[in-house]
Amino acid sequence: MATPSQWIAGARLRTLPMAIAPVIVGTAAAVAETGAFHWIRAILALLVSLALQVGVNYANDYSDGIRGTDEDRVGPLRLTGSGAAKAGHVKAAAFLSFGVAALFGLALVWASETWWLIAVGVVCVLAAWWYTGGKHPYGYMGLGEVFVFVFFGLVATLGSTYTQVLTLNSAAWTGAIAVGLIATALLMANNIRDIPTDREVGKNTLAVRLGESLSRTFYALMVIVAALMPIFAVGTNYWLLLSLLTLAVGIGPIRTVMTAQTSPELIPVLKQTGILSLVFAVLFAAACILGQLFGPLG
Repeated sequence: MATPSQWIAGARLRTLPMAIAPVIVGTAAAVAETGAFHWIRAILALLVSLALQVGVNYANDYSDGIRGTDEDRVGPLRLTGSGAAKAGHVKAAAFLSFGVAALFGLALVWASETWWLIAVGVVCVLAAWWYTGGKHPYGYMGLGEVFVFVFFGLVATLGSTYTQVLTLNSAAWTGAIAVGLIATALLMANNIRDIPTDREVGKNTLAVRLGESLSRTFYALMVIVAALMPIFAVGTNYWLLLSLLTLAVGIGPIRTVMTAQTSPELIPVLKQTGILSLVFAVLFAAACILGQLFGPLG
């Protein structure tokens, strides 16, 4: 029977900033558009994002565990692979999390009257499960980064904006791309660490396909491009240049990824990249608020 601390570890709370950042950025982009803030919709979007993130983590834990992928693991505890919890219990936790996400999602759709987003929610849950679940998981084909970029970047961020103001602006799009790139960078760092064990069990992640050297370069490029993305929206608000300060926080994890000699050295990068996403989100939100209070400077 898993202890509470083991269940928390299984949820991989270090990745939760990736669920929080898109909601902050998406809501800030909405504020930049109209100056209005619908706090109930923002909270509902946050709860949906958090529940989906937890659900994905448990689903991956279950699916990788029953396939034997986690039998020789370097990173954080996995409940199924370690035997700390029964596979059925982990699977139930995943579906419970998806159910919670669905309930909050329905509430958000009702509050914003965006009923067509129900279809988007269904796709999100199916994509979350098939990431490592099912007979042909696309995460084992090198497409995991695509899932993370699209759903924890574009969909989560743009959805947060749209349910607030029923429109999308340049700030929302640039912010969504940046958030997606940082989330993808986190997955890339995780997969670089696991290249040796993933290759052995036939889990052909993008990192396995690209190889260590090119994967490390891709991580650095994703972080750098993410920090630079707001430049494409400064024509509407020069305060967005504040987001460039994200680069200063990104230097540390980039250096670690580029120079690490062993897999365990990459473990702290996951937390650092999560913090990086929050730093970007806070700077981006500050820029949007300053633009509303003092004008865009442009």
